[in-house]
Amino acid sequence: MAHTRVKICGITRIEDALAAAHAGADAVGLVFYDKSPRKLGLDQGRAIVAALPPFVTTVALFVDPEAAEVKSVIEAVQPDLLQFHGDESPEFCRGFGRPYLKAVRVRPGLDLLQYAARFSEARGLLLDTFVEGEAGGTGQRFDWDLIPQDLPKPMVLAGGLSPANVAQAIRQVRPWAVDVSSGVEAGKGIKDATKVVAFMKEVRNADA
Repeated sequence: MAHTRVKICGITRIEDALAAAHAGADAVGLVFYDKSPRKLGLDQGRAIVAALPPFVTTVALFVDPEAAEVKSVIEAVQPDLLQFHGDESPEFCRGFGRPYLKAVRVRPGLDLLQYAARFSEARGLLLDTFVEGEAGGTGQRFDWDLIPQDLPKPMVLAGGLSPANVAQAIRQVRPWAVDVSSGVEAGKGIKDATKVVAFMKEVRNADA
């Protein structure tokens, strides 16, 4: 039986991280991007990571950062995985000695197979929705038919997922993992524990 992994992204509070973990999430995402309403400071990030139980992966998200910024987050927060959500090069992404995910904003005409080959050292590709001028977290979904069947990397599906559509997404796309942020929120950066539980339940229903 398939087991679709789940990342709850945009965590800003310890209680939300714990709610995600207790609901069965495999990973939590911590945003270190100044323009995001879910942006964390180093102390916040460190406190959230320290509060989590074992076997929950912590992911630090960046958008076109300076190398010094990434290094400071690694040193202070000690995330398990890095996620690059901008126009970073493969050389930049691999330069920190940590496993990483590369996010792709999917749109017609983008060759995902070519993109996967370019970022061959990434642990996986996170597919998000292309919205002009936005780096992600838009709450909008993209056309899943744009995803090639033979993508050679583990795929993390993001973009507009919620308890209402995640089961359909899993059955159609069969991703390695799904990633949700605004779809389980009460407000920007504030997770709704009931929505998190509902999201996890729909994922498990789709896996059954």
